[in-house]
Amino acid sequence: MTDQDKIRDRFWVELSSSPFLMVGLQGAGGHSLPMTAQLDPKANHCFWFYTSKDNRLAPGGPAMAQFSAKDHYLFACIEGVLVPEADPAVIDRYWSKQVEAWYPGGRADPNLLMLRFDLGKAEIWRSDLSIGGVFKMLFGGDVRGELKDKHAEVAL
Repeated sequence: MTDQDKIRDRFWVELSSSPFLMVGLQGAGGHSLPMTAQLDPKANHCFWFYTSKDNRLAPGGPAMAQFSAKDHYLFACIEGVLVPEADPAVIDRYWSKQVEAWYPGGRADPNLLMLRFDLGKAEIWRSDLSIGGVFKMLFGGDVRGELKDKHAEVAL
């Protein structure tokens, strides 16, 4: 397994543990929004977001998502395309009480929109240092060498 494969696999583990990202449309000029990804372990080419038809992401199109792991030892910037998800089976698959809390009309809420984020390339950084790296950093040593293999540009 290459370093890139390890970094990609670590990304999916970290995202599964904390599926919160900042997502924005490219070229739209608006700020990114916090969104909760709905993940399918068998669909490593996309993930989904519940939103509303009046959300600034609703038009879809080229988008960027930024991710920071809970422990801040992994960061990612992901490019992709947001497209409306029309398959009722997919919309139902991820429906939960937590999702329902956002939609007064429940699953039949006329403002409900699910967007699929078709993944393109990602740039991923790991920043976890070994114990030796931590000591180097504490005492002003050079840690760049330890982090050189913890960065990858990958296709998701």
